[in-house]
Amino acid sequence: MSNYITLGNIFELYQVINGTERNMGRYTNACTPGSTLSYRNSTYTYLSFIYQGAAKNRTGDNLQAGLILSTNEISTGLSREAVINRYHLRVWTVVMNPTNKSQVQKLLTEEDWVVASMVYDVEAVEVVLSSSIDAVGANAPTRVLTRDLVGALPVTASIQAQ
Repeated sequence: MSNYITLGNIFELYQVINGTERNMGRYTNACTPGSTLSYRNSTYTYLSFIYQGAAKNRTGDNLQAGLILSTNEISTGLSREAVINRYHLRVWTVVMNPTNKSQVQKLLTEEDWVVASMVYDVEAVEVVLSSSIDAVGANAPTRVLTRDLVGALPVTASIQAQ
C-alpha cells in the first residue's frame, strides 16, 4: 500500500484601506465540498479551484500566478469583484495531515498577490494574479551600493567567496 501526500491551497481575499487589511473572503480547495477548514484562527469555505504558482513573464520584470475556477455565478461574480476592486490575495500551499484530512500538517509556501485581471469562457474562469511590485510602475526604492554603505568594493566583476 502506498502513502499519498495530500496538497491543498488556502487563500484569502483582502483590501488594504488606510493601511489596514479588510477581509473580503476566505476559501480553500483542501477540504470536501460543503465543509470548512480551520487554519490560523480563521475558517475557510470550500471552493473548487486550481492554483497555478508563480511564473515569470517573458521579459522577467514581473511574476504572475493564476487561479482557475469553474464557470458559475459564484466564481464569476467573486472574480469580477476582485478584479474591479483590485483585491489582494494571500495564498498558502499546505500538506494535509494523512490521518485527519481536515487538518493542516505543514506549510509549504505563502505568497501575496494583487488580482490583476480575469479571462473566462464556458468552461473556466482564470484569474490572473500579479506581484505587488510591477517593474513598469515600481515604487520600490532603489539602492546603490557605495563604499560608505558597504566598505571597500571590488573593481572587477570577479567576486569570490572564501
